Amino acid sequence: MDEIIARSNIYALLSRILLQELDENVLDILKVDPTVLDFFPHWNEWEQRTTLSNKEILEEYLNPDFTNLSILHLVPYETFYTRSDQMIETGGANPVTDIYSAYDFLVDYEIARVVSADHIGIELEFMHHLCEAQKKAFGENDMDAVKELENVQHNFLNSHLLRWAPMYLINMKYEARTPLYYDSAEMTLEFLLNDNEILSTRL
Repeated sequence: MDEIIARSNIYALLSRILLQELDENVLDILKVDPTVLDFFPHWNEWEQRTTLSNKEILEEYLNPDFTNLSILHLVPYETFYTRSDQMIETGGANPVTDIYSAYDFLVDYEIARVVSADHIGIELEFMHHLCEAQKKAFGENDMDAVKELENVQHNFLNSHLLRWAPMYLINMKYEARTPLYYDSAEMTLEFLLNDNEILSTRL
């Protein structure tokens, strides 16, 4: 159970960082949470993290970097990497639509401010959603559901995230201008590969 909770929390954190610009509440957590600081060593060592105000960090560093990495120079959508024409599929033919529906996962486009359901932040949020469902099943001692959800997570990683996210994250790491987004790219890539390896050994 503890492992499921930890995985769920990591997926939620990474999703939030990669989905949209940070706000001051999230930044407060990233600045002081010891677990986060362990995960993000360059961010931990960045002097401005403790010397500048949240407003300065967001407006002068983090938000411009996010815009550069998610809108201007890089494309954080699965279909851009998997379609031969590099077009983003915004309609019902998007490859993640059916599996989202099957597991009662709805994308709130107004809040997320993404153009398609296959954004990396949304796909990470879906993994968080599956972990939460697995946690609920574990609490209800429904081991068949726990195993099924583990299979779904493994399949989603291999059918979707791991087919394209490593390319995006490697580019993100190369293009990042702030230690937070550099560390986020590195952490996300390492976590996805490690999580898949653990799930593979069980299945």
